[in-house]
Amino acid sequence: ANAFSHPDTKLLGMPRKKIQILTKLNEGRQNTEVTTTSTTSLNRRQFAFSVPVTIASLVAVPNPSFSLDEVAVEPVQVVATGDVKKIFNEGRAMESQGNMLAAQRLFAKVTKVAPRFIYGWSQLGNTQVALGALTPAEDSYTRAIDLCIESRKEEEKFGVPRCNDLYLLYLNRGSLRMNNKMAKEALSDLERADGLRAKPDAIILQNRARARELNGLYAAADRDYTVAISMTSNEVAPFWLRSSLVKFQLGDTIGAFDLIRRVENKFPEAPEVKAALATLLSAKGDQTGAQRKFLEIPDLQRKKYSQDFYLQNVLSWPPKMIDNVGKLAVAVGDKPDES
Repeated sequence: ANAFSHPDTKLLGMPRKKIQILTKLNEGRQNTEVTTTSTTSLNRRQFAFSVPVTIASLVAVPNPSFSLDEVAVEPVQVVATGDVKKIFNEGRAMESQGNMLAAQRLFAKVTKVAPRFIYGWSQLGNTQVALGALTPAEDSYTRAIDLCIESRKEEEKFGVPRCNDLYLLYLNRGSLRMNNKMAKEALSDLERADGLRAKPDAIILQNRARARELNGLYAAADRDYTVAISMTSNEVAPFWLRSSLVKFQLGDTIGAFDLIRRVENKFPEAPEVKAALATLLSAKGDQTGAQRKFLEIPDLQRKKYSQDFYLQNVLSWPPKMIDNVGKLAVAVGDKPDES
């Protein structure tokens, strides 16, 4: 498990099954962003998770005995004030200290006191992700998204802020869904994030590329990866490995080798990098070099590359890579020859 199987982050060596949550606090507002990098004003966080998502059931409710027009609806709250702001800031302090459980309790309290405060829900989702509670996190992000959409529909008034970072909330939820085996739903969210951003964004591109890859859209994924690489000053990052695998899937062996060599220079000891390079060498016909590189991986880690479940569901390698690493595993005796 390592950083290379997931959307990239500049915090290198990120364990697999982790989301990076980027937050920005502004006058009590909480903007949230999951995944890689962002502007320098954002703080970087990484959170682990591993729970399934469920679908809430619908229940019938009796018709009210009063007119719905008589019910006063609280406006969507974009900025925290008073006691809500105080509790919210306490939660942020707990989060910054790494006390996620305490932070979650405080953000949960915020959502109870101010259920229509957008960033109370989004920040609660962040801490739920940190504690491995993906199902509640999905619900919290969805509440934040729904409130943000409602805020954007309200009549603009002088001095009353509106939610203007819906793309970040979609990016958050999309990244969570992508890492929770919800590839189609993740891609939908990330397409929305891209449309709302209305300009190229390296963070969105890296994650949308991964989502497109998971949906088998390799040509589109390759375009996103290529632009993302060009936008990050060509600084080698873990997601370059994914780009290399996609290029190999598309038949661009030269492009794949160029990227994997640069990734190897930056991360020479990463098992997945060694395995990928060995696989490409094998496909190129350099069996001696391929086996030598493959055998550099410690036995227990190397033998995972002979397991289809690991390759398909943990690493999510493209089919062409899986086929070639399987042949390599047979060649070194890690896998029986079933041909």
